[in-house]
Amino acid sequence: MRPQIIAACLATAALLGGASLLLPVAPPAQAAEETRLAPEPAVDEAPGTARTATAYFAGGCFWGVEGVFSHVKGVKSSVSGYGGGPANLRVDYDKVGSGRTGYAEAVRVIYDPTQVSYGTLLRIFFSVITDPTTLNYQGPDHGTQYRSALFPQSAGQEKVAKA
Repeated sequence: MRPQIIAACLATAALLGGASLLLPVAPPAQAAEETRLAPEPAVDEAPGTARTATAYFAGGCFWGVEGVFSHVKGVKSSVSGYGGGPANLRVDYDKVGSGRTGYAEAVRVIYDPTQVSYGTLLRIFFSVITDPTTLNYQGPDHGTQYRSALFPQSAGQEKVAKA
């Protein structure tokens, strides 16, 4: 929108005693990236009888990763945090944001493997969240803290991830 139109709308709002106005919005732009559905997992874990399992994923801004997984049927919780750095280093958002800690923004996903498999979570991860061919960035986020990473928590998860 041109600055003079915005200025005119704001001036009109001031004359109306601060009444809110709806400003016109430009039409939506074309998506910068294509969404691609990742293939079915080559190998997947059998559901078993466990009602909970934990998986960790890093794929850009953790709030986006957390948001996607929080809407998946069978996911009990998704929580943002940090992974992949030295165990003895205490970190926070600002430290990790510097890109010098070795940590990546990551998400812990607690899920019910009788409802959703680790392979399905990986398929969602590679279809929606991350492009593993980009080094140290996802979308507008750049730096080592935004790299893609998997942190398998069992031999079964590792086998599925490698396949």
